[in-house]
Amino acid sequence: MSPMLHPLLVAFFSLAVIVSGRTAPFPHRLAQSPGAVLDPDGTPLPATVILNRRWEGDLCYATVENRGPRPVKIGSVVLAEIAHGLAPGTRVYGEGFTMLSQTGGTLAQPVDEGFYTDRQHYRIPEPQGRHTVYGVMTMRVAADRVALLGFTRARRFVGRFAFDSNTLSISCDGEGLVLAPGASWELEPLLAVEGPDHNALFDRLADELNRNHPPIFRPPVATGWCSWYCFGPGVTAAQIRGNLNWAEQHFPGLRYIQIDDGYQPWMGDWLETGKSFGGDVRAVLRDIRAEGFEPAIWVAPFVASPESRLFREHPDWFVQDGEGRPLRSDKVGFGGWRLGPWYVLDGTHPGAQRWLEDLFRTLREDWACTYFKLDGNYWGTLHGGVHHDPNATRVEAYRRGMEAIRRGAGDTFILGCNHPLWPSLGLIHGSRASMDVSRDWHHFAKTGRENLLRGWQNGRLWWNDPDALCLNGQVLTEVPDAAGVMKSIGQASEDEFLFHATLVYATGGMLLAGDDLRTYGDREKRRLEILYPPTGQSMRFADETFDVGRLRLPDAEMIAVLNWREVPRDFVLPIAGRARVTELWSGQDLGMHEETLTLPAVPPHSGRLLRLVPAAGARD
Repeated sequence: MSPMLHPLLVAFFSLAVIVSGRTAPFPHRLAQSPGAVLDPDGTPLPATVILNRRWEGDLCYATVENRGPRPVKIGSVVLAEIAHGLAPGTRVYGEGFTMLSQTGGTLAQPVDEGFYTDRQHYRIPEPQGRHTVYGVMTMRVAADRVALLGFTRARRFVGRFAFDSNTLSISCDGEGLVLAPGASWELEPLLAVEGPDHNALFDRLADELNRNHPPIFRPPVATGWCSWYCFGPGVTAAQIRGNLNWAEQHFPGLRYIQIDDGYQPWMGDWLETGKSFGGDVRAVLRDIRAEGFEPAIWVAPFVASPESRLFREHPDWFVQDGEGRPLRSDKVGFGGWRLGPWYVLDGTHPGAQRWLEDLFRTLREDWACTYFKLDGNYWGTLHGGVHHDPNATRVEAYRRGMEAIRRGAGDTFILGCNHPLWPSLGLIHGSRASMDVSRDWHHFAKTGRENLLRGWQNGRLWWNDPDALCLNGQVLTEVPDAAGVMKSIGQASEDEFLFHATLVYATGGMLLAGDDLRTYGDREKRRLEILYPPTGQSMRFADETFDVGRLRLPDAEMIAVLNWREVPRDFVLPIAGRARVTELWSGQDLGMHEETLTLPAVPPHSGRLLRLVPAAGARD
């Protein structure tokens, strides 16, 4: 469990709060505060267990060493704990340990930005009365200043920030592992910076993360089609082939055709085809290749159903409980959304590593897959279990498993989904940046905000995946006579679909259509043409209201206008110089404008995508 230091220590840590009549910058204050090493119960360990911290500018490097005669179990290493001295209404942002969790709101009243949380859904322990975030945390410490605290590496330890109205604690999770006499651990470095521009602070963090975890992504941004968002786990071979044929005839620019969850009989048995799929998955993948597209497939590599061949034949490859039996994940966290309760492959077990490597080599070489959507990756970092390597952290277990996958997958594209964010650095090409989208305003708005909050990651750490693009709410259902009837799977209005398409463009990341392509008419095809290919660059927004985003392209400026409100809204946009403006969804030429552009009465829940061509390159 995360630390909660004694109030007297917190009071001592706050002595250096005031410098020259104002609150000292966080780098200065953290450097002034002592740390602590705690056992799994939260009790300080003897003085023979030493925490060494070295500040180099705004970076803190730390080690913990055992100078005593006996081994000790480390529960947590507190790098700093301070009375932050900030107003309860100070705006905050913090990442989750998992992809699905994000935090906004204030120090006194944090708000869950995501649909699911680390503490409730995944039951990751955190100190009572404090909200915990992971990897990075920002605070608006003044009207014109933001403080950013971020761990710049994730090779072994989980870095976290626990806060309430009075106190901020920064720690690395020791997981109760043993530190032998004379041994030492190198902890993850911490960056502490302040400045007026939150975008610039995130750029600095990205630079440091890339220095420690060189990114593996490369152009072009991945595009294609995904079966999940129109067919779900009931997907069939006929549905895949039908959408493949439409793409070949109408939009060959789509690159990957991805078969999602539903083709396999059980979690874990990825080389077998379930009866409901209605055909051989390998034959469908061959058809995708034959039509000039690249075969892509969904795999949840770290989990297995209890009925799976993998689990029945190799129970020793799985994370164990305290009694030496495979640990059911629902005993300590979430047990899985389908075909569970799931058991978790142990990334430190040599047999599991060989199996993962062989699996992905087979999928690449024999099945011709060039894109892997890896889902449920969080389970590779499941807490509360026992690993084959007793000295490995859960981050190390996950990274060793992912390295085995990468050896087998070779030079293919790897998308991380439902994954631990920081532990995935340097291991994936694409990163899902939100919960699953659904065709209604609540999901469009909530997943949209999740995506924009992570815009700084796109094109820096990996390609962000904003989840599937949805342009309508129709699915073509096959009937015995091979005719079709339309059924609706969504409730979004036309304006809400425009909002969603505008926001997806603003992310600049991956773009996989999620509709049944056979339902597309001229309107949807035109919108695909506007969106493809993605720019690869996230738009910059002035603040976290995310109402106006801007992107400078070589020959034009793009502006995304998003009305999140329940009523129409006028937008007055400043323009640099004179430019001709076109609204891309409607194709309307808005004429020449200079200095400002007014968009009156943009409908509620709607979006506009504008292209501004400087006067020198535009015709009057």
